[in-house]
Order: sequence, then C-alpha cells, then structure tokens
Amino acid sequence: MADDAEPDTAVRGDGEPDAAVRGDAEADAAVRGHVEAGTAVRGDAGPDADERGGGTARDEIDRGADVYAAAAPRPAGPRPADPDPGRAAPGPGHPGPGDLYDPGAPGDPGDPVPVSGGPGPGRSRGPTAGIAALPLRSQVAAAFALAVVAVVTLVHLGMVFLHVAPSNTMTKQHGRAIDDWIYPEFEQNWKLFAPNPLQQNVSVQVRALVRTPDGISRETGWYDLSALDGEAIEGNLLPSHTQQNELRRAWDYYAGTHDSKNRPVGLRGDLSERYLRRIAVMRLAREHAGGAGAVVERIQVRSSATNVPAPEWSEEKVSDKPVVRELPWWIVPDSDREGGLTEASAR
Repeated sequence: MADDAEPDTAVRGDGEPDAAVRGDAEADAAVRGHVEAGTAVRGDAGPDADERGGGTARDEIDRGADVYAAAAPRPAGPRPADPDPGRAAPGPGHPGPGDLYDPGAPGDPGDPVPVSGGPGPGRSRGPTAGIAALPLRSQVAAAFALAVVAVVTLVHLGMVFLHVAPSNTMTKQHGRAIDDWIYPEFEQNWKLFAPNPLQQNVSVQVRALVRTPDGISRETGWYDLSALDGEAIEGNLLPSHTQQNELRRAWDYYAGTHDSKNRPVGLRGDLSERYLRRIAVMRLAREHAGGAGAVVERIQVRSSATNVPAPEWSEEKVSDKPVVRELPWWIVPDSDREGGLTEASAR
C-alpha cells in the first residue's frame, strides 16, 4: 500500500507549477511590475497552462506592459500649453502635448493624419470668400447685375461697329436707332473702314485689230482678261501677285486718272493709259490673238461692272444690269509688241 501511495504523491507534486501560478502572491506581483517576471511565469506555466488555454498568463503579461508604460519617466516641469485651445483633448491611447510616444500603446489605425497645408482633425477651414460667401438672395442679385452689364456692353460694341461701318442693310433699316444710341456721347470718327468698299464685280475685256501674215486686217472677239485670271487663281494654293492684282490695279489706276469721257485728269493720265495698254497687248500675245503670225495693230479696252446681288433675306433692290464702259481704239506702237515688251517692262 505504501508503494501505491507514491504515485499519488508524485501526482500532487506535479501540481506545484499550477499552484505557483494561482496562489503565489510574489510571482503575481512580479508579473504586474516587470515584464521579465511575466515572461518567466509564462515559461513556468508549462504544459499545464497550455492545457487551460494559456489565457491567464497572456493577460498578466499585457497588464504588466501597461503598468510599465505608465511608470515611464516624464520630463520635469509643466506641460507646454496647447497651441490650439479648440482642439479636442487626446483620447485614451493617444499621446497629448508633452507625452512620450509609446509604440506599444493601443491606438486606432484609422485615425486621420493631418495633411500639410490643410486643417487637422477637429479643425475647420476658413470662411469662403467671394460671391459664394453671400446669402442665396445676394448671389442671385449679383449674377443678374453681371448679366445686365455683359448685355449692355455687347449692345454698345455692336452699335459702335454699325456706326463706323460702311453703309449696309442693317444701317439702312436701323439707322435712326443707331444714331440715337451713339449721339452725342459716343460719336466715333476713326476712319477705320474703306470709304468705298467693293460692291461690284468688274470685268476688264479687250479686243484687237490684227494683221494676218497674208496682209489681211481683221477684228478679233472680246477676250475677258478678268475671267482668265480667275481661272488661273481657282484651285491654285499659291497664286501669283500679278494674277490677283495686276489687271485690277491697272484698271483702277486708269479710271482714277480719267473722267467719264476718257479725258486725262492730272499728269498721270497718259502714264496710266500706256500702262493699261501694255498689259492688254501682253495678254493678247499670250492668248495668240489672230492666230500664228498675226500682228496686233490696235486694241480697244472696255469694262463691265455688275452690282453684287443683295442677300435673300434683305429687302434691298439692286440692279443686275451690267454697266459697260468702252475706251477708244488705241494704236499699238512697235515698242509695245511682243518683240520689245515683257511683263516687267509693262510696269
């Protein structure tokens, strides 16, 4: 029987580690006061603690860590004042001003982090500036005032434009309203637009009296030089200056230095006549007027002016009948013929 009691005593002896964890006050105080003591207890718990789940030892260790963090030394002297009195006091687990940061202290990983240049947690942005800061009724009044100013400005600019522009359909229909708006405060005289804008299609034509190689003189038909220039320009991305302007300026030069009866006015009348004649002869030679070997002896130039038709929405009545102006026959000297005439000498 004595031999059988020894195993029972051994079983009671195996319970000493469990009794040390549950009842030893000194070990319990060591756990609460120092982390190393808690670690030692956890090692002493052995398999018996693992059988009960090990929860008691872990809880004691966590409580010991909290006590250790609370007992950490702090800097002497009063805490610095909070620069922002309106900021909320730090909650549990969050260090306040003057507190040491404890990496083991519990915290909320979802807490917002203040961004540089923006308000931190608990802080509000400054007041909104501009029209947005006004009440709704004031915003509507300000928007309406701006719209009125914009409309009046556009109307004024349109009235000034129509006042200084050449006569057109709008000024003919609403001339009185435009004058009432402009005069007397906004009168304009900028000399900005051409006094006589082109409102006609002018075609310059020429015919010739030629002598054929067999000695017969005959008259050619009319060559529309303006139409020939138009065909050369159409579809040409880089038309020449002569195709666009030479013939038109030569005719304008002649018309400006001669009266309605084709008499020269001023000293440049003869010069403009020779200039137009040379250009006409050069163009006839380019078109082989009269056939091969024919010699141009005389030429006659005329113009046909047709008004530009009014738009469909306009009530303006414009005559579409061409106005023809024929010049007298000019004798062509030998210096103006192809043998002694080039495009540069015609100028």
